[in-house]
Amino acid sequence: MKERLKNLQAEALTALQQAADLKSLQEVRVRVLGKKGALTEVMKGMRDLSPEDRPVIGNLVNTLKDQFEETYATRQTLLEEQALDARLADEEIDVTLPGRCQVPGSKHPISLVTEEIVDIFSRLGFAVAEGPEIEQDFYNFEALNIPKDHPARDMQDTFYISEDLVLRTHTSPVQIRTMLKQKPPVRVIAPGTVYRRDSDITHSPMFHQIEGFLVDARVTFGDLKGILTHFLNEYFGKGLSVRFRPSFFPFTEPSAEVDIACVICGGKGCRVCSGTGWLEILGCGMIDPAVFESVSYDADSCSGFAFGMGLERIAMLKYGVTDLRLFFENDLRFLRQFQR
Repeated sequence: MKERLKNLQAEALTALQQAADLKSLQEVRVRVLGKKGALTEVMKGMRDLSPEDRPVIGNLVNTLKDQFEETYATRQTLLEEQALDARLADEEIDVTLPGRCQVPGSKHPISLVTEEIVDIFSRLGFAVAEGPEIEQDFYNFEALNIPKDHPARDMQDTFYISEDLVLRTHTSPVQIRTMLKQKPPVRVIAPGTVYRRDSDITHSPMFHQIEGFLVDARVTFGDLKGILTHFLNEYFGKGLSVRFRPSFFPFTEPSAEVDIACVICGGKGCRVCSGTGWLEILGCGMIDPAVFESVSYDADSCSGFAFGMGLERIAMLKYGVTDLRLFFENDLRFLRQFQR
């Protein structure tokens, strides 16, 4: 037993001195003093010794354990100092190097356009409303006078989640949700994300719209023309030429497309406006009585108008962007141009 302890002492102290790092040092400790360590096994075997040998071996075990612990602590301190020195050397900072420039963030151009439009309509008394992007068929189609067999559904290129759930194709469902909760007068704009199965240089399967509508007693098409003309002059500049062309939307009657004089060529004709001098900017119309029926409004005592516009198209005209995909690629070189 004495010879075994002597050999164990030599091996343990040598292993401690040869440990190259703290992990190796801890492994040596476990091999010697762990629950299944060599010295622990010796201590367990002491019960088989004679009463005369037991105190002698016990003193040797305690001496070995104390010496091991002392050597371990000394070696641990040395390795910790070496590890700290190595870490400081690796993380050394050259204070003479030039600093890294922190590029300030900026709002996305779509956010800027949204805020500008909301600000203009807010000054006209319009409140802001929002709705879910996953929408029920009733709000997205049925209540807007687009039944399941209506050909206008083919114009929407809808993403269907189930038979009765869709990714909303426009922000017009907010109009229905608002009118179901509020009686006239109602004056609301609804910005938000919409989805359609379309993707090319001028279309994206996800894009942004602002829907606006006003319902009150004796609202006329003249009111609609006045508000939209005021908005477009506020946004693109005073004196802007605006025209209304007859069109069709299932939820408005009569309906119109709104054009503005090309902001690129000033109405003279260029590649952007295909030489016509005009740019289509939004759609609008008087709310169809069938829509009022869906929300239990009395079409004999109230009337209203609605309009909707794509924010990407507005932003492209505002900032001269020629490729819609730039709005979604998060290229910092592009986004940095809109810092304020």
